[in-house]
Amino acid sequence: MEKLKTAIVGTGKVAHTHAEALQNLTESEFTAVCSRTFEKAKVFADQYGVKVYQDVEEMIDKSKINAILVCTPHPVHAESTIKAMKAGAHVLTEKPLASSLEDCDAMISIAKETNRKLGMVSQRRFYAPVQRIKQAIEDGKLGVPILGMVNVFGWRDKDYYQSDPWRGNWKEEGGGILVNQAPHQLDLLQWYLGPMDELFGWWENFNHPYIEVEDTSVALIRFKNGAIGNIVVSNSQNPAIYGKVTVFGKNGAAVGVQTDSGAMFIPGISNIAEPSVNDLWTIPGEEDLLEKWRQKDTEFFTRIDANKYYHQLQIQDFLRAILEDREPQITGEEGRKTVEIFTAIYRSQRDNAVIKFPLFPEKDRNDYDGRLKNDL
Repeated sequence: MEKLKTAIVGTGKVAHTHAEALQNLTESEFTAVCSRTFEKAKVFADQYGVKVYQDVEEMIDKSKINAILVCTPHPVHAESTIKAMKAGAHVLTEKPLASSLEDCDAMISIAKETNRKLGMVSQRRFYAPVQRIKQAIEDGKLGVPILGMVNVFGWRDKDYYQSDPWRGNWKEEGGGILVNQAPHQLDLLQWYLGPMDELFGWWENFNHPYIEVEDTSVALIRFKNGAIGNIVVSNSQNPAIYGKVTVFGKNGAAVGVQTDSGAMFIPGISNIAEPSVNDLWTIPGEEDLLEKWRQKDTEFFTRIDANKYYHQLQIQDFLRAILEDREPQITGEEGRKTVEIFTAIYRSQRDNAVIKFPLFPEKDRNDYDGRLKNDL
């Protein structure tokens, strides 16, 4: 099999998950790592036996890199991605695609201009319980989906926010639970119910006074197909409870997935302790499948390292998309949709108004879509 020369930009906690995947995949020849902090990058590079660089373009040129994985803080995804694509590499970024629509649009535009593949990590789409819901919707087993819900009730303590200097700051992290923890479930909601028409939302920081960003958000949504939905996400529940996505159909059937149990997985800090499972399934004639699937998914969970397995599946899909000259399962355009959702929530609170979709960058403001209290 043809191998692609691969590299990583950014050497934070999640980068180790990507590095192990690139070492394991037959499609990959893991070659280099790049970081502005040379000493940290050198330790990382030595661990995996790859070359170290401080400049993305130099790395791509000298090591002939075909694809890079971007694992930097969210607000600087665009910088590395654009440089890499202009230098000839395909790019898969960690979620979210970026922290602003302006950055998303610049990344997507350059991908088209350079004919490079652009993807975003949303590895929960590869969970079997998640895919069962998508298949049931496509097979018409719910009739027309009419109601969708996202519920994430988590917890992040002070040690978590102090584990990296960029965490908890608007300019360095881009946001709180909406930008960092909930994008997975937001992505699934729009994947299931389709394009959104309008949204009204709020956000707040209830019990994390030592950070700038939000720890809680609620939103009401109307989809273009007529369905309605809500988003309730919070990092203010101690201990953490769960993350769920639920879809109800016009025929009365309901399906759901508990993507996360307890505290959500934190790369380099914690592990995935329990399997993702379908927690609701009332499709006529299929009610008895719920327990069978739970047993199947639990048994499978014991045979894999869930912290790494699904990242590796998505990275493999991205590399194969390059080799087969097709689109990856999660494209840059798909990644932009999640950014559009949390941008709408920030703008809705700022303007105390319903936000209509599609959304575009605001050229006449400098308040980070309402995240900053005053224009700067």
